[in-house]
Amino acid sequence: MKFVSFKLKSEERFGVVDIEKSSVWDLISISKDSGILCPVSLLEGIVESEQFINRVEKLIEWGKNADNESYFIPLSEITWLPPIPKPTKNIMCVGKNYREHAIEMGSEADIPEHVMVFTKAPTTVIGHNDHIDAHSKITEQLDYEGELALVIGKKGKNISQQDALDYVFGYTILNDVTARDIQQRHKQFFIGKSLDASCPMGPWIVYSDEISNPNRLHITTKVNGEIRQNSNTEHFIFPVEEVISVLSQGMTLEPGDIIATGTPAGVGKGFKPPRFLKQGDVIEIEVEGIGKLNNIVK
Repeated sequence: MKFVSFKLKSEERFGVVDIEKSSVWDLISISKDSGILCPVSLLEGIVESEQFINRVEKLIEWGKNADNESYFIPLSEITWLPPIPKPTKNIMCVGKNYREHAIEMGSEADIPEHVMVFTKAPTTVIGHNDHIDAHSKITEQLDYEGELALVIGKKGKNISQQDALDYVFGYTILNDVTARDIQQRHKQFFIGKSLDASCPMGPWIVYSDEISNPNRLHITTKVNGEIRQNSNTEHFIFPVEEVISVLSQGMTLEPGDIIATGTPAGVGKGFKPPRFLKQGDVIEIEVEGIGKLNNIVK
């Protein structure tokens, strides 16, 4: 299942996407008519975990039997939102998780021995087809970073690598947009990573049972149709299981927590000369088994 949050006539809703029909099941509407209980947001559903999945299956089955076209909304009619429009915590991000990216940002000496983590503020999050703010008055070095991201599905602490994937609700795509000059100026990552509208995420969350191995997914980033990043998560320095386990040691992970797993080589700063984003640029990130995340810089 592919879970999406969206607006329809200014009202926030969520549903399950049918790719073949380019439409989404409006779970809120089905719930009102069927009497089958449904959370009011995707985040609340994630908190319910397996119980939520069972409810969704019943809602969709009821909607199919009802044969009501109003339950099935064309994707062309919705306004895309981030799958989790209002994260309850900072987005946790793994830095330099691909060897070649670590080298392009410095040298082989910059390849980390341990999981490197920073965060982005919740106010950075925007959805598929939304506009990335160029922030041209405060940065001249806006950069892209295409990444696989995961969403935690149940509460856990001191999680073993063996059990780590059991804590994943699903997977999505994330663009860790970064103001490199601000990042350099402050000698840390938070401010340069946390400008408003600098974290496109989506277009949906793919439920975990559809991704058999998150450590073997092809990932590409295009800018104005040109491939800039082209890699595979099999090149992770620290696989997803290790990232989850390390983050959970002494720190509780909760449903709805978002973890970005790192970006491959090919970011704008890695080119000589650098190729930073400018107004009008279109960024398309594709991850195998998930889909495409498209945004434009405004």
